[in-house]
Amino acid sequence: MKVKRFFAQSMAEALRQVRDQMGPDAVILSNRRVDGGVEIVTALDYDENMARQRLGDAAREATNGSRLAEMQAEQHRRLEDELGRSRDRIREVREKRATYGNAVGGGDFGHAGLSKESLADDDMVVEEPTAASAAYSGELAQMRAEISSLRDLVSARNGGEPEQTAVNAVQQRLSERLQEFGLGLELANSLSRRHRAGRLEDGWKQSLKMLAAGVKTARTEWADEGGVYALVGPTGSGKTTTIGKLAAHYVLRHGADSLALVTTDRYRVAAHEQLFVFGRILNVPVRVVDETHSLDDILDELSDRHLVLIDTAGLTSTDKGYEEQLMELARSHHRIRTHLVVSATSQPRIMKSVWHCYKMANLTGCVMTKIDEALTLGESLGFVMETGLPVAYYTDGQKIPEDLHHAESIPLVRLAVERLKKLQQQQAVAV
Repeated sequence: MKVKRFFAQSMAEALRQVRDQMGPDAVILSNRRVDGGVEIVTALDYDENMARQRLGDAAREATNGSRLAEMQAEQHRRLEDELGRSRDRIREVREKRATYGNAVGGGDFGHAGLSKESLADDDMVVEEPTAASAAYSGELAQMRAEISSLRDLVSARNGGEPEQTAVNAVQQRLSERLQEFGLGLELANSLSRRHRAGRLEDGWKQSLKMLAAGVKTARTEWADEGGVYALVGPTGSGKTTTIGKLAAHYVLRHGADSLALVTTDRYRVAAHEQLFVFGRILNVPVRVVDETHSLDDILDELSDRHLVLIDTAGLTSTDKGYEEQLMELARSHHRIRTHLVVSATSQPRIMKSVWHCYKMANLTGCVMTKIDEALTLGESLGFVMETGLPVAYYTDGQKIPEDLHHAESIPLVRLAVERLKKLQQQQAVAV
């Protein structure tokens, strides 16, 4: 993530600078009035989850994206201010040295060994007049400290470790453990690098807390909030079964009169059978979107229903009707909250591919299915953390509706830890 601060006399001029130097993809983290004009802090490749990781515990007070962006911008301002003070101090010492050197010996300070290149070397050796050395040895040592601080600040701003080619033994083991948990290499390394000292177990607990903070979940249940919800995802991910569980859960709490089911799958023969079975068992109407009944027409007719659940065809980008179905959801004049159904048994690369395939439907969250069939759950948690999709529900079996659960981040992470322990016990017995 590249963060940059811009100053200008007017907002229009500042935005022009942003457009010219950062391009159209820049995200504005903050803007404010300062002496002489305005200040804008922008970022390229801004990732809210990674921002939370970098801010650590401080990010917990950020309850929304705008507050998090402002905190990221404030951190950048502090770093830049520290960089500026370090540069000024270095410049001041160099000027003093040059003035004194010329006064006592007429020499060129640049020949005394303080070139631009030598400033990048902590172990620089300076050949200097004897009088200057005696008078300014303290300031030279201070300047070396300023340089070291400057380099650390620059490295921290770029998210890396200063001149570190490999993480220490504890960080390395922590990264390996997080990968055993199911996280990808990049996310595991990112979390492990935040543990700078201490025991492995301390780093493990800290990483799990950061993971729980980075996994978003829905605050309310659909049955209570009501509205129109659509489930999308590939064939076999569990969309229709999940809708059956959601419908049964709703009927048990609120009755069948204010619920309706809809399917947009008009592409496969007998695609509606399972949904109609659920409808008959629960005494809930099931409507089918087809050439004569558009999605919006059907939703208009069902506007008196408290909850409407929409099942969709599990199409891929190469299938006929794929784009038509997703655009139908995205362009509806009804507020449809579309959720991606992700199987916990899928490989992380497949999860990411599915997300790219369906995000044009304006995804507002996801449902994790087949939790009971997955060896580890870190892959699923890493996926939702990286994509930022809030988890509404997860399923862990075929029972309706018992195996449907409202998602909460801490219990999900705890469940993932228990799954890892179970896997390790199985492996130990096998050995």
